[in-house]
Amino acid sequence: MSTAKKQYKRITTNTLIEMKANGEKISMLTAYDYTMAKIVDEARIDVILVGDSASNVMAGHETTLPITLDQMIYHASSVVRAIDRALVVVDLPFGTYQSDPKEALRSAIRIMKESGGHTIKVEGGKEVKDSIKRILNAGIPVMGHLGLTPQSIYKFGTYTVRAKEEQEAKQLLEDAKMLEKIGCFAIVLEKIPAKLAQEVAESIKIPVIGIGAGNGVDGQVLVTHDMLGMTHEFNPRFLRRYMNLYEEMTNAFKQYGVDVKNKSFPNAKEQY
Repeated sequence: MSTAKKQYKRITTNTLIEMKANGEKISMLTAYDYTMAKIVDEARIDVILVGDSASNVMAGHETTLPITLDQMIYHASSVVRAIDRALVVVDLPFGTYQSDPKEALRSAIRIMKESGGHTIKVEGGKEVKDSIKRILNAGIPVMGHLGLTPQSIYKFGTYTVRAKEEQEAKQLLEDAKMLEKIGCFAIVLEKIPAKLAQEVAESIKIPVIGIGAGNGVDGQVLVTHDMLGMTHEFNPRFLRRYMNLYEEMTNAFKQYGVDVKNKSFPNAKEQY
């Protein structure tokens, strides 16, 4: 006999740890504006990530690197105003935490104070340990991010699957355990072998959320614009498109244009 899932009125960092302990999978999607965030939240998605992927899908940049701290705060504050239930995680953008733990703390504090976000996310393992510890010591919850870390794209030179080789896989597992030990509440694993991702999830008590990391982890995250089919150039194996909004929206815009040109919009009922 199946047991009814607990109904969470509000998702917190502790909620996610409890969900993992109970074997309940965690759902996570991105949002960058009020309207989209409100829809995602009302769909009872557990976590909303205000990702630096806004650099790509909102601003049209090739990578996540150009987005600034001020821009992340703007997007995050728009999202927070829409939320009743979900936990809001905000990416620390490239250049705001890597080299100086004090700068990392200042950046994290700005996000928390100016946007109202609930937690922040940081890419990297042992190389950013001191920055993460400084943020955690200030009482700010941190979600880690290992595997393919898009802010390091020029270091990797490719968006291919990470940690296929034994040494990198070993380091990733060590980094995950380190992130748990210093106090991170969860970790995102991006584009790594499913077997390794499952090993990581089974090795630590904090939730592991995957994107292109198989189904042996504790939850999944996708970029909302991708899973809705609003983007169409990006087609990785891990992406499931739940709609084809690119085509549907294009057709709607075309029909609107036709209706305006032939004077059928507005009609008599659509006028005052």
